[in-house]
Amino acid sequence: MSLRNYLTSRVFFAQILAALTIVAIISYLFFHWITYTTRHGQEITVPDLAKLSVEQAEEKLDAVDLNYIILDTVDFRPEFPKLTIVEQEPKAGAKVKEGRKIYIKINAAKYTMVALPDLVEKTYRQAVPTLEAVGLQQGTITYKPYLGKDMVLEMRMNGKKLKAGDKVLKSSKIDLVLGDGKVGFVEPIDSTAVDTTEIPLGNE
Repeated sequence: MSLRNYLTSRVFFAQILAALTIVAIISYLFFHWITYTTRHGQEITVPDLAKLSVEQAEEKLDAVDLNYIILDTVDFRPEFPKLTIVEQEPKAGAKVKEGRKIYIKINAAKYTMVALPDLVEKTYRQAVPTLEAVGLQQGTITYKPYLGKDMVLEMRMNGKKLKAGDKVLKSSKIDLVLGDGKVGFVEPIDSTAVDTTEIPLGNE
């Protein structure tokens, strides 16, 4: 059979049809496998883990085939129960693939201790941001006579006088005693001055 006759024969067209069918089947199986392995269209919504313990979060993540990694323990935040999750990444509501790791941060069990900065002889305006920089708060303000107005004279907490370097719990309120600026100068008496007033003698 000549090549021309073969290309126009039923056998050739049957072979072409069979080849196309095989290619179509292979393509279908390949794309079906790709879709399955990549979980295309099967994204998981990340649950909200805020204020959950690690054990509670683990149960919640296991239920949706997600994992977790603890990144760090952060300074105590009073709005969260101790040893619960305060931050997570990806955020709650994000769409992820099965098996994705969720990175979490845990609230500390209590406030940490910080050293009290030296505020004595600083102005009130300087003292407040210095306190806040180390995680402390301004407490009550009282005044006592002193030439420097709004100058810090003492630092106190719960009635106890403190000094620079004392350890206190972070977020504590520090009471400040300030100068009222009302002490003026008193002109000194000259002890060398001589009284020239004449004193009369007895019979004169």
